[in-house]
Amino acid sequence: MSTRAPQHHRWTDLSSQALTESIQRQYFTADRVTVARFELKKGGVVPRHAHENEQVSCVLTGALRFTFDDGEVVVGAGEVMQIPGGIAHEVTVLEDTLVLDIFSPVRQDWIDGTDTYFRDSGLGTRD
Repeated sequence: MSTRAPQHHRWTDLSSQALTESIQRQYFTADRVTVARFELKKGGVVPRHAHENEQVSCVLTGALRFTFDDGEVVVGAGEVMQIPGGIAHEVTVLEDTLVLDIFSPVRQDWIDGTDTYFRDSGLGTRD
């Protein structure tokens, strides 16, 4: 989708996708980036996955634990995690969390519906 003029978006106008009982996603795609808003409930899990896209996760409220092959990082409100493309990661929701994620290039797998790591893993919530 090519945007030749400024675009105004409202989160309240965008559809919300329930990926699991504890993970809700909204997003829009511009020419070169995808911007997503996630509402995450404590105990939720984003299963281990990797994607070509660089990811910048801005935690607005709450706390997340990012797990990588070489360790873990807890990211709280007001903090940002930058993940280069191709790096496998899993996310555990430590508190109810609101996060804004920016991806470049666009998340074509979301547009195509081929982001199957939630369905394939059997995960979604951990106690």
